[in-house]
Amino acid sequence: MGRGRVQLRQIENKISRQVTFSKRRTGLLKKAHEISVLCDAEVALIVFSNKGKLFEFSTDSSMERILDRYEQQSNAERQLVPTGSESQGNWSLECPKLMSTIEALQRNLRHFLGEELDPLSLRDLQLLEQQIDTSLKRIRTRKERALQNQNNMLAKKLKENEKTQTEHAQCEQQNLSQNSSSFIQPPPATIEFPSLTIGGSFQAIEGANKEAETQPQPSTNTVIPPWMLSHVNR
Repeated sequence: MGRGRVQLRQIENKISRQVTFSKRRTGLLKKAHEISVLCDAEVALIVFSNKGKLFEFSTDSSMERILDRYEQQSNAERQLVPTGSESQGNWSLECPKLMSTIEALQRNLRHFLGEELDPLSLRDLQLLEQQIDTSLKRIRTRKERALQNQNNMLAKKLKENEKTQTEHAQCEQQNLSQNSSSFIQPPPATIEFPSLTIGGSFQAIEGANKEAETQPQPSTNTVIPPWMLSHVNR
C-alpha cells in the first residue's frame, strides 16, 4: 500500500517543534543553495523563528540587490492595477511587509557588524561566517578586475603613444632625406688669376728703370732776369 497523505498541523511539543524547525530550516537553506547553483537563479530566503530569530540565504548577488529587484518588479506590476479600494488594500498589506524587511535587513547588518550575536546558534554563526567570506571574495574579485582593467588601459595607451612617436620619427626622417636630395650645392666657381713669372717681373722693372734714365732730365740751370741781378747787387 502507498503511503497516505500526512496532514500538516502545528507540533504541540515545543522541543519536537524546535528540532523539526532546525532540521527543516537546514534542509530549506540547502535546497535554496542547490537551486541557485543548478538553475543559475537568484534566490533570497528569509525565515523568522517563533522567537524572532532571523535566518536568511542569498546567492552571490547581495540580499539588498535581490530585494531591490523584487521591489521594482512589484512596483511595475502594481502600476498595471487600476487605482481603487484594491490598491489601497494592497498598500496596507505591503507596508507591514516592508517594515519587516527593513527590520530584517537592519538585524542582518548588526550581525555583520558583530552585534547581537548571543542569540545565534552555532549553525547561524557558521552561515554568517560563510556569507562574510563570500562577500569578501566578491569584493576582492571586483577590485582585482578593476585593477586589471586599469592596467590594460594604461598598457594600451603606452603602446599607442610609442606607435605615434615612431610614426612621427619616420615622417621626419623621410622629410629630411627628401630635402637633402633636392638641395644640391653648385660647384665652386673657378677664378682665373694672371700668371706671375718672377724673372719676367724683374726684367720689366729693370727695363722701366733704363727708360727713365734715358729720358732727358729738365735742366736746373735757369737764367736770372736782369732786374733780379740789380736787386741782388744792391
